[in-house]
Amino acid sequence: MQIGRILGNVVATRKDERLTGYKLMIIQCLDEQKNPQGCPIIAVDTVGAGIGELVLFTKGTSARFAANKTQSPIDAAIIGIIDNIDVYKELPCKEQQ
Repeated sequence: MQIGRILGNVVATRKDERLTGYKLMIIQCLDEQKNPQGCPIIAVDTVGAGIGELVLFTKGTSARFAANKTQSPIDAAIIGIIDNIDVYKELPCKEQQ
């Protein structure tokens, strides 16, 4: 799972029929301090998230399972809306050492 912020939505009137009925959202990936990481991605919304909200999302096979569409061309899915993030700042991640 990863942290992201909803930047907007995508409307595609012509798309793969297996995506019909799903809301597509633009997500900016974030680090634990809410700093942008990489390029925004498009994800299927499974929880009813709105623009500006912090969310949990997953990618790959987990995204297809979250959307309950294992045969769909889904690479990312929003799986939760974040209420709060608490980070203990005294212990940096191993990647930062």
